[in-house]
Amino acid sequence: MRKILSLILLLALVGQASAQLQSPEQFLGYKIGTRYTPHWKIVSYFQHVAANAPKTVKLQQYGQTNEGRPLMVAFISSEENMNNLEAIRANNLRLANLSRDKAAPNENAAPIVWLSYNVHGNETSSSEAALMTVWALVDPANTKIKEWLKNTVVVMDPCINPDGRDRYVNWFNSVVGVKATPRMDTREHRDPWPGGRSNHYNFDLNRDWAWQTQVESQQRLKLYNQWMPQIHVDYHEQGINEPYYFAPAAEPYHEIITQWQRDFQTTIGKSHAKYFDANGWLYFTKLRFDLFYPSYGDTYPTYNGAIGMTYEQGGGPAGGATALTEEGDTLTLYDRAIHHFTTGMSTIEIASINASKLITEYRKFFNRAVSGGFGEYKTYIIKNNPKDADRLQALLQLLEKNGIEYGTATGNGKGYNYFTAKEESFSVANGDVVVSAFQPRSAMVQALLEPKSKLSDSATYDITAWSLPYAYGLQAFATKDRINPTAYQKPAAVVNTTGDVYAYVIKWEGLQSAKTTGQLLQKGITLRYSEVPFEVNGQKFDRGSVIVMKTSNQAFGADLWKHVVDAANANNVKLYPVTTGFVDNGGDFGSDLVTPFKMKRVVLLTGEGVSSLGAGEIWHFFDKQLEYPVSLVYANDFSRIDWAKTDVIIMPDGNYRFMSDKSSTDELKEWVSKGGKVIALESAVAAFARLDWGLKSKKAEGDNSKDPYQALASYENRERDFVSTMTPGSIYKVQLDNTHPLAFGYPEYYYTLKMDDNIYEFMNGNGWNVGVLKKENQLAGFVGSKLQNRLKDGLLFGAQNIGRGSVIYLTDDIMFRNFWENGKLMLCNAVFF
Repeated sequence: MRKILSLILLLALVGQASAQLQSPEQFLGYKIGTRYTPHWKIVSYFQHVAANAPKTVKLQQYGQTNEGRPLMVAFISSEENMNNLEAIRANNLRLANLSRDKAAPNENAAPIVWLSYNVHGNETSSSEAALMTVWALVDPANTKIKEWLKNTVVVMDPCINPDGRDRYVNWFNSVVGVKATPRMDTREHRDPWPGGRSNHYNFDLNRDWAWQTQVESQQRLKLYNQWMPQIHVDYHEQGINEPYYFAPAAEPYHEIITQWQRDFQTTIGKSHAKYFDANGWLYFTKLRFDLFYPSYGDTYPTYNGAIGMTYEQGGGPAGGATALTEEGDTLTLYDRAIHHFTTGMSTIEIASINASKLITEYRKFFNRAVSGGFGEYKTYIIKNNPKDADRLQALLQLLEKNGIEYGTATGNGKGYNYFTAKEESFSVANGDVVVSAFQPRSAMVQALLEPKSKLSDSATYDITAWSLPYAYGLQAFATKDRINPTAYQKPAAVVNTTGDVYAYVIKWEGLQSAKTTGQLLQKGITLRYSEVPFEVNGQKFDRGSVIVMKTSNQAFGADLWKHVVDAANANNVKLYPVTTGFVDNGGDFGSDLVTPFKMKRVVLLTGEGVSSLGAGEIWHFFDKQLEYPVSLVYANDFSRIDWAKTDVIIMPDGNYRFMSDKSSTDELKEWVSKGGKVIALESAVAAFARLDWGLKSKKAEGDNSKDPYQALASYENRERDFVSTMTPGSIYKVQLDNTHPLAFGYPEYYYTLKMDDNIYEFMNGNGWNVGVLKKENQLAGFVGSKLQNRLKDGLLFGAQNIGRGSVIYLTDDIMFRNFWENGKLMLCNAVFF
């Protein structure tokens, strides 16, 4: 009798446990797709699943967003696999030759499938699909999926961008009525500036995988690189009239992508097609979404040995909850979610079916990496010039974030000179950074460091050049010879001490110098900078060197030097004490060649008409890197700016309504003439060129061809013909006048990323041509044949004096996605000097 009662009690407990595990509809109180789920409810449901299925689900918070929302992943597999989860992770690193444990890996292992949802906040359907997917994986009635999980580990990140998602969802829920309307002219289909796509700082997280400038990327990639999955899926949405897109990807594929990776994309695509065909759903493959730029959610995993894929559902951001397509169909949020759910389940299924082959080919990828190295070049040498110390250390930090090994060496060799674009002899000195292609991350080494990436198709989805020595403004060589590096010894931290000095000098050599300067200015300390090189006490200082003196800082008394030393030590900046203002060469500290300067009050224009990404780059830079205050003002509130409290106005890329209003531009010009400064970037420069202030756009050269058939073009080749007139991101060498304050701290050249055909006439007598483009200065990337002759003999960076103020023209995006390290000092120059 007792045994029977015990059995009844056990069955009752099992039944109660099953009843506690709820579907999304039971838990949320509505069917997925009938309304938007806020992020906190997504988190709550995943917590519910983990709490009620602890043997097959593990939830891990890996970080939080700028606005404090949790970032998390769920690990889902069979009970046996979950009991050995850490062993599976450790074995996976051994498969990738990334483990310090040199024991032979188990090649009869479960592949890891990582599914990443909602990287763009207003492409919302994928997080709804994540709720459906996690339920399907734990549903006790779903026996087929239980079989898949016996040899597969699934990692789900239900929302990569919670801040962006909630920005969109909270807005949508505030404007929709009892019933959503499919009419596309209604407000619920137009999310306001800056939209929900980006994160808190208006960054596109899908372009940030390799660069890791954002806190979400930094925390996610740290976890990702501890697991290194065999398959990674990145979920997106596109226009509402687009069918579903899935693998195989479009050309160009980067040449380092293996044949196996190409072939398995087709295998997965055919699996998806089977389910879409059965449901009568439209889809397309092999178009638009290529595998080239290395910082996407499909390419970054691919260059790290995985099958990386983008899945694109028609819908966001204009889709709302229901939308009327051009064909007259109604596309609902449920439709979008079920499509993403289907490809997710199909991906897990095909991984389970091909588990053994996935592991075998993954192992081959990393064995090839360490034994033969990917790519033409086998060693990269980045020179350690003292003036480049800031940028070099920033590069090393990026390599470390991506798990790339580096060292140093000595000797001589021959290779590609990034500066001259020629094969030349070079020497390697101790302290130079040496990166070998013979390492587990060999594919990433080639993707990030190679001078020129080979394009199989010029119609690409993103930029075509990003080589890190150019992005960081560093002297480098690439050689086909193997150089085995030894351990790299980083320089010891700078320790400054206070003393009885006449002044301290800070060399203007990088971002850390600017950061220190900004912190001193915020304390109210008056500084000076030298417009010319000078020499004192046997020490040479270049233009832009910042001088701190007791003069004008008497209010700080004996604490002055403590403030200076503390700021310099905090930023690892060396202070140079001097005992006299009488210099051996250059301008004495009291001469008019040394200029005092104080705190600059900076306004950044944002809002409607302004590129949210362009404004976000600058906002994030000031807030997180320079740590200098910046006031964000809506461009449409131009007339309300408090001019008396503004020293600098930054105009990011955008279309400014007030620039077409004469009274507004007259007001701006009057403020500048009284000492104000405008820093205009990208298309904002074009707005000034349309005024009569002196800047003029360089006209395109006429076509002298007499061929009457030149106007004839094939409709089929319309995209190719368009590409001939554009540059989707190429690198040029710009000649700098580094005697001008805008170029202080730079050599006589600058590497710029050219995204358009904007170039301006040289300024004659009314301004300074600080950065100019001469002939044949393209270094890397694709430039259309019809554009090449235009991009020469013109102005890219300039400064125009107007009364006591100035306008700074920065035609290119010197802050591009905040990974273009070489441009950050130029923005600091524009603000401070």
